[in-house]
Amino acid sequence: MTKWKAVIIGFILAIMVQSFFSHYEFIGLLIVGFITGYIAHSGALGGLWNAAVAGALGTIITAVLFIIAATLGGSVFGIFGGLTGFTISGLSGLGAVIGELIYYAIVMGITGAVGGAIASKNEN
Repeated sequence: MTKWKAVIIGFILAIMVQSFFSHYEFIGLLIVGFITGYIAHSGALGGLWNAAVAGALGTIITAVLFIIAATLGGSVFGIFGGLTGFTISGLSGLGAVIGELIYYAIVMGITGAVGGAIASKNEN
């Protein structure tokens, strides 16, 4: 059911939206979800699933990259100085990451279903 080509393209686009177009994140996620669902060509349910998986992967990778940047960058003592901040941000930011994970999956999943439905209509 998961079309990995569509998921990887959607995942890369979701990370680009998060990184470069954060002010327009909602609209960017709608567009990326639609593109992912359309590429999947699996109908509405398949488009929803593939776009939601791409959004979840994008959230997880973005959170990991942020944690690595917060740990290694900006500390006087290098990696050892950042470990305290990493632990504190990891514990307090877990809820925020889960919230973003749900947000990305829902927003991208809805438009992914629309894209998948349109793609399946074009095949007939």
